[in-house]
Amino acid sequence: MIIATGSKPRALPGVDFDNRLILDNEGALDIPEVPNTLGVIGAGVIGLEMGSVWRRLGAAVTVLEALPAFLGAVDEQVAKEAWKQFTRQGLSIELGVKIDKVSVGKQVQVDYAGADGKPQTKIFDKLIVSIGRVPYTASLNAGAVNLGLDERGFVAVDAECRTRLPGVWAIGDVVRGPMLAHKAEEEGVAVAERIAGQHGHVDFNTIPWVIYTSPEIAWVGKTEQQLKSEGVGYRAGTFPFMANGRARALGDTTGFVKFVADEKTDRVLGVHIIGPMASELISEGVVAMEFGASSEDIARICHAHPSLSEAVKEAALAVDKRTLNF
Repeated sequence: MIIATGSKPRALPGVDFDNRLILDNEGALDIPEVPNTLGVIGAGVIGLEMGSVWRRLGAAVTVLEALPAFLGAVDEQVAKEAWKQFTRQGLSIELGVKIDKVSVGKQVQVDYAGADGKPQTKIFDKLIVSIGRVPYTASLNAGAVNLGLDERGFVAVDAECRTRLPGVWAIGDVVRGPMLAHKAEEEGVAVAERIAGQHGHVDFNTIPWVIYTSPEIAWVGKTEQQLKSEGVGYRAGTFPFMANGRARALGDTTGFVKFVADEKTDRVLGVHIIGPMASELISEGVVAMEFGASSEDIARICHAHPSLSEAVKEAALAVDKRTLNF
């Protein structure tokens, strides 16, 4: 048996989703017309994706985020570029916010304290709540069968997705690790292989992350701030899409590609992209890390011209400060 019950959106305490005024991620895709004003609580992946879509369609969007830093899990250089691009598009983002009360009438009123602690009130036609997701385990009757759950409600599993019950496995959002569809799929395949007596494998270090905004944001591996905090010596190289011929032909030269590589071995430790088709380009970084490639390996691979992937090659070259076209 494989438990794959997934996850559900986390609601604000005392504020239930009705998908009419208070929207989860599904409700945010089912609004019949563009609202004049839209509030988004949470500047994570879903909040930015939904908020930026409705902003580009014409809504006045305000994003309220509790954390003091913007996109803290993303490489700082990428996060700064994302902030610049989103605010340029007209997205209003407030950080360090504490939500006090949400009132629902014909519209939605949000009372909150800003980063300076001063009370503020905003009224929206619709409110998207995107403060994370929780594993869908409430109806599993876990206690009756002694299926172990951890303190956050996830099904407890070992490194191979086995639960404490013989013959019962669990995968995806309902267990530890990234809450990503492609991670769940890989775990499903790996568990099926293990059940069949094979050796399924999933490496969390090489799972790509994507934020489907405009510009797209994608990354794999470690960020600069992570390497600094771990005391790992590294070199970094970046290359802007404004110097890429295909990006110029597409009329979208936003952003850049960034490589971070081990200072001594040159092994690729992370790849970070913000810009056109980042979700597609990141796969080369995933392959590089899976094969233990160095930035020099990527720099010496021939990439088609003109193509966006040339920016990946150039960023790898930039680690050694020898870009060709910038």
